[in-house]
Parts: sequence; structure tokens; C-alpha cells
Amino acid sequence: MLIIHKWITGVGIRETDELEEGCWVNLFEPMPDELTRVTQTFRLPPTFLTDPLDKDERSRVELDEDDNCVLIVLRVPYHDTSLDSIPFITVPFGIIIAPKAVVTVCARRPALTTEFTEHMRRVCPPTERYRFAFQLLLYAALLFLRNLREISNAADLIERDLHKDLRNESLLALLDLHKSMVYFTTSLTANQIMISRLSHMRQLNISEDDLDYLEDADIEFRQALEMATIHSNILAGMMDAFASVVSNNLNIMMKFLTSVTIILMLPSLVASIYGMNVPLPFENNPHAFAIIMGISFLISFLTVLLFIRRKMF
Repeated sequence: MLIIHKWITGVGIRETDELEEGCWVNLFEPMPDELTRVTQTFRLPPTFLTDPLDKDERSRVELDEDDNCVLIVLRVPYHDTSLDSIPFITVPFGIIIAPKAVVTVCARRPALTTEFTEHMRRVCPPTERYRFAFQLLLYAALLFLRNLREISNAADLIERDLHKDLRNESLLALLDLHKSMVYFTTSLTANQIMISRLSHMRQLNISEDDLDYLEDADIEFRQALEMATIHSNILAGMMDAFASVVSNNLNIMMKFLTSVTIILMLPSLVASIYGMNVPLPFENNPHAFAIIMGISFLISFLTVLLFIRRKMF
């Protein structure tokens, strides 16, 4: 889909149907004809629009000196409704800084562009190309931080449930959250490396004021990476701890069942002995049944006392 935003002085950002100089072109889930239209209108390198559509594309910065275009690829959070288990993944998001416009492209529709559009009054016009792109980076970092807090809150709820009921479903839910944290940690690390390289590209002639926005984005990405690393370690430790608790509970249950089996086996042993066709004690005694049952229960009772004394119950 192709959405064109134009800055109108005194009014702010508005959607338009015409591709013109100074606009922001937002492409998500684009069709081939839309890619061709944008490429031809702004004379962009074709790979700048197709590379971010690769789901495995890494975060990077690329400069095309012939067309005077800069491609910034970063990974952004995305809630995939088709994946019921994993709450968040990350997808490549491309920002193309062209001489006459700023173009963003993504194979999905991330929450980044939606929220950025809702807060357009707080940002600069697309005509200030670098500052506009760096504010997109800043909003991406803030989106990571917000989603990290959501994952942390979900983990706290699962942890409270695990204290009451150690079920496999709760442990699997923690595993899904940990998968999201792995996605976030890997993507944030790559994004931070990309921003560091971007800040040292002197051939871009970025002004000091614009670099301040890039530094703000860098700070937020560093904070997000630290949070992701901490939460990832906490989730990993939590899963290991509760897996050990589940295993320990299973061992306790098996020990209890083994003890019960031994106790029930002793009367059966006595009864099987008296089932043999050989001379046996008390076989002519009229109270033989009561005596044998009493002996069986006495042995079982003494065994129970022994197990209790050794804390096997």
C-alpha cells in the first residue's frame, strides 16, 4: 500500500495522492507497480526499495553517491497475529533519504509508522530529510521500550500463576516471551551498530542540530538493549528455576508413590506366603486369619513409621 504525506505550512502533515517534492512516502506491503512508481518518480536505486522487503535483511546503512541517496535499514517490533504463541517479532524497516523526499518501506505494516503519523504534529516536516529520518529512528527505539515493558508485565503475570500452579502451559508461555526477547536483543544490537556507523559517515554532511536527534535515538536504543538483555536473563533464569521446581516435584511424587507401593506390597507378600500348599504356622488355629491380618497390618504400620521418621513422606 502507498500512502503519501505532504507538509502544509500552518496546517501540518496531510495525506495526498500526488508524489511531489518534499513529501513522505510510506510503503507497506507494497505492490510491484507502487515500487516502480516511486522508483521512477524520485530516481531511486531499485534495490533500495526491494532490500528492506527481505524478512532476513540485517540493519545497515548504504550510501549511493551517484543518486545522492541514503538507505537506512533497521529492525522494528511487529506483532504478528498469525503467530499465536510469540507476542512480538522484528521485521526490516527501510528509510530512504532521497534528494526530493523521504521514503519508508516495509513488507508488513508496523506500529511504528502508525504511531509516528499520529504524532506528526511534534515532528519536523519531511523537507528536513535527515532530522525527519532520525526522528523515525527515535520513535522506533521508544516503540522497543514500550513493547519491552509489555513483555515484562506479561512475564510478571505468568510468574504469579506459576507460584500457584506449575503447569507446562505457563512454562511454555515463558518460553514464547523469551523468544521475543531474543528477537529484540539481536535486533537492538544490530540497530545500535548501524546508528554508530551512521553517526560517523562524514560524507553525509549532517548538521549538528540533526546529529542531536541521532544521539537521542542512540541513547534510547542503548537503553532498550540494556532492558532487553536484563529481561532476557531474568526470563532464562526464571524458566530454569521453575523447570527445576517441576522436576523436583515430580521426584517427590515418585518417591511418595514408591513408598505407598512398598507398604501395600507387604500384606500381599504375607498373603502370598500363606497361599502355598505347604505346612505353615497357625494353619490349624481357628483364629489364623485374624492373626495373619494383624501381622500384615503391624508390618505395614512399622514401615509407615520408618518412612515418616526418615522423612520419606
